[in-house]
Amino acid sequence: MKIGQATIKDIARELNLSASTISRALKDYPGISNETKRKVKEVAEKMNYRPNAIALSLRKSRSFTIGVIIPEVVHFFFSTVISGIEEIAQSRGYNVILSQSNEKLEREISSIETMLSNQIDGILVSYSKETKTFDHFTRVLDQGFPIVFFDRAPAIPNAINVMVDDYQGSFDATAHLISQGYKNIVHLAGPKTLKISIDRENGYKDALEKNGIPAKPSYIISCPLGTLEESKQMVSDVLTSLPDRPDAFFCCNDIGAVGAMMACRDADLKIPLEVGIVGFSDWQFCSMLQPQLSSVSQPGFLMGARATEVLLDIIEKKLDPETMERTLVLETKLMERDSSKRF
Repeated sequence: MKIGQATIKDIARELNLSASTISRALKDYPGISNETKRKVKEVAEKMNYRPNAIALSLRKSRSFTIGVIIPEVVHFFFSTVISGIEEIAQSRGYNVILSQSNEKLEREISSIETMLSNQIDGILVSYSKETKTFDHFTRVLDQGFPIVFFDRAPAIPNAINVMVDDYQGSFDATAHLISQGYKNIVHLAGPKTLKISIDRENGYKDALEKNGIPAKPSYIISCPLGTLEESKQMVSDVLTSLPDRPDAFFCCNDIGAVGAMMACRDADLKIPLEVGIVGFSDWQFCSMLQPQLSSVSQPGFLMGARATEVLLDIIEKKLDPETMERTLVLETKLMERDSSKRF
């Protein structure tokens, strides 16, 4: 799906009229007959014409409004990111328009179109799980419109990203489980469309290898949905299907870790005596569970604040996108709690 699939020139060729006539007809200018306006609008609709919102936005003076596109508002991590975004935006005199993609590519593209049509000054984006190609972003970037990506870094040359060190966080979590005497450690992995999932899996594998434990492909279980039901079922299956029963789980997110806890309890396994569990993100509920869930903490508020500072500095021409540092990596912190501490 492409943004703006037809142009004024396409309509002009179709009707054998000048581009200026098409433009005036679409804007209901006087001096254009009603019949011509009708034909032009009919063909425009048929050809899926949309105004070039990027050009419109670039031509206008600053609106002091930025857009934010996130996968889910209800996600605890993203809610903390939003708090950081709004804190900085408001302190510098900007309004924030928020849109959630619900992990859908089509909604992500629609959100970009809507925001550009409202002549915002720049966009902060964490892209959806469905997004595998990034043409809808590169087209906007190529026209000089400011975009800063956070948390999920796309495979776009010269994209500006603010992210956490997912690799190191996962390495630390896995090394912690090993230090507690766990040997058969399963990783519940996220979707391979996200770089964060790949980095977390690599951190897990490298921590095993560094500690003399071979990384077994059968111990890496894909959980692309990231739901409680999915992880619970996956863990229930591997507890009975793997030749060496897992004694620990490192999960790509906290919801997956809760699912693992539920499956282990159903199997009458004692946590952490017989099985250790570590999640990723450090959602608020981690310290409310019994036992409390160990997790890798991400600085969500700081991520939102830093991403907004970078975007606004680009908008205000305090930073040059051509010469600035392209990727800002924030540190994680392992929160060791009762779900994984045996010593």
